[in-house]
Amino acid sequence: MTSAPNSPIPPDAPAPRPRRRLVIVLVVLVVVAVFAVVAVAIGTRAYTSSENAKASATPTVAASRAPSTLDAADLSGAWTVGRGSEAGYRVHEVLNGSDVTVTGRTSEVTGTATVDGTTISAATITVQVGDIATDSAQRDSYFRDSALDTQAFPTATFTLTQPVSDAVPTGSGTTTVKATGTLELHGVTKPVTATLQVGLNGDGVDVSGTVPITFSDYSVQAPNLGFVKVDDTGAVEFLVHATPSS
Repeated sequence: MTSAPNSPIPPDAPAPRPRRRLVIVLVVLVVVAVFAVVAVAIGTRAYTSSENAKASATPTVAASRAPSTLDAADLSGAWTVGRGSEAGYRVHEVLNGSDVTVTGRTSEVTGTATVDGTTISAATITVQVGDIATDSAQRDSYFRDSALDTQAFPTATFTLTQPVSDAVPTGSGTTTVKATGTLELHGVTKPVTATLQVGLNGDGVDVSGTVPITFSDYSVQAPNLGFVKVDDTGAVEFLVHATPSS
């Protein structure tokens, strides 16, 4: 039996090479996409690790301070908050699924206090909110212009509403007390409770404090941009140095 001759390839039949080329292109695109996802993940982890490392610690009265030059038997009177003071905020955000702690700080802090013996009977601390800065100008611009509208509401103020007994220690001691007051932020005033640390330091007294807050209570919209979301809760933090008024 004679075998049939091979059928010739029609001249208009598609060549196999373009199909192989298409497959190669698709494989390359998939590989590039995978590498892009991996790069974004690695970049996000590196960024969040860097941000968390840069986040300022919660302000506290230093365990080691300059010996007090004040008369411990006569601390009563008016005090002024100023030089060596700082305040700001602490928030938690999620960036592309990674947790980031963000802190902002400013030294533009003023205030007054009244001491009766070892009792703080009155106190007001005012912070220039528009001067609070993080490591990101873009983030600062959003908080300053959109979230907090510092043009209309340039300051945040904590006001003590109840005396704090046995607050001022003697020598190198440190006291931890609760302070009841109000926080005015973004044009809204709410009652708050601050945890304070107090210790004498050189020519004055150091007072650190943390005030937990919920931003929506102050009509502040926490950013939610899809790839980054900031929690609605955070904290106002401060470490102030007060000296007797002249």
